[in-house]
Amino acid sequence: MTLAIDIEREKLSRDLLGENYNELDEAERDVIDEMAREEPTVENVSETLDEQAGFWDRMADRVAAVGGSWSFIFGFSAVMAIWILLNVVLLKPFHIEFDPYPFIFLNLVLSTLAAIQAPVIMMSQNRQAKKDRAAAEHDYSVNLRAELEIMSLHDKVDAIREHRLHDLLVAQGKTLEQLTAQVSALHEKLAAG
Repeated sequence: MTLAIDIEREKLSRDLLGENYNELDEAERDVIDEMAREEPTVENVSETLDEQAGFWDRMADRVAAVGGSWSFIFGFSAVMAIWILLNVVLLKPFHIEFDPYPFIFLNLVLSTLAAIQAPVIMMSQNRQAKKDRAAAEHDYSVNLRAELEIMSLHDKVDAIREHRLHDLLVAQGKTLEQLTAQVSALHEKLAAG
């Protein structure tokens, strides 16, 4: 079975790409292998990478999804407004404000949040970039496969057309021979009679 596949992939690579199988790059070899085994080029790259993601990768994605949303902005703005309102208006008359103006503790909390959130969001963006690269490579494989399949179909249609043309020429030759024989017979008949 593998010998037949080896022969088929070498034939496909020469016929469709004009190179030996070993001279092809990895993506081209993968496509030729799929064609030789007659396997479809179907894969959800994003799903595959999501399944391979570890706990921290998924956590980074969740943090980025929350931290990069309008609900986070509105929610965090509300927390800051409540913080300021508590320290300036509600607790100040009782002299028990926990972070008086200029809100040094709030600045520390904001700085800490930004220091932690930025790298986590960058991790998620790096993972998304990896997904995008994998999707682009998959798209290239699918497009190359489609192009090669179309080229193969063109070759098959051309072969069918050549075979039919050959058959027509053979049939036309036989018809011409029969007509020539009938004309010769008619000439002989006229000459004899």
